[in-house]
Amino acid sequence: MNAAYYYLAIAICSEVIATVSMKAIKGFSTPIPLLLVIVGYGVAFWMLTLVVRTVPVGVAYAVWAGMGIVLVSIAALFIYGQKLDIPAMLGMALIVLGVVVIQLFSKTAGH
Repeated sequence: MNAAYYYLAIAICSEVIATVSMKAIKGFSTPIPLLLVIVGYGVAFWMLTLVVRTVPVGVAYAVWAGMGIVLVSIAALFIYGQKLDIPAMLGMALIVLGVVVIQLFSKTAGH
């Protein structure tokens, strides 16, 4: 596997941590979530800059955004109890399917 995809996985995980932590920020009275947001997005964008050196920007962003949407929704379910309805889950399944199609069949995916 291309090393860029390991960086992409780190970028996705960092972005998910940062996004989920946003809900816990209450001004500057909760420094840990604020730190997680700042560091998480910093790491996410740093890793993404490494990814786009070898993976086309559109493909990298599609995987990053698509998987981020799904993982944030799963994390929000377990951390905040936010449930999704059937249309939301179906839409996210289509996003995952789109990422799978890109990875399996696209010649531009940078394999």
